[in-house]
Amino acid sequence: MAFLLDDILLSPVKFLHFIAKSLGEEAMKEILDEDGARKELREIYRLLESSKISEAEFDRRESDLIGRLERIEAYKGRKST
Repeated sequence: MAFLLDDILLSPVKFLHFIAKSLGEEAMKEILDEDGARKELREIYRLLESSKISEAEFDRRESDLIGRLERIEAYKGRKST
């Protein structure tokens, strides 16, 4: 009986832990999405060539994406050692 009561009382905490863990895992997948960053980089090159964005906008976005790719590479390099 005591174990059943413990399970009932702790279920909200266990559920919140599960949700937080799942959200954290999804956030890391998105942060470390190297293919997505490369795809976005190709997209801004295409937009620049078609004159849909200015060079200043391109430079800003390119700089952000390259920085993101460098951080991903550095993180993956630290994890593999």
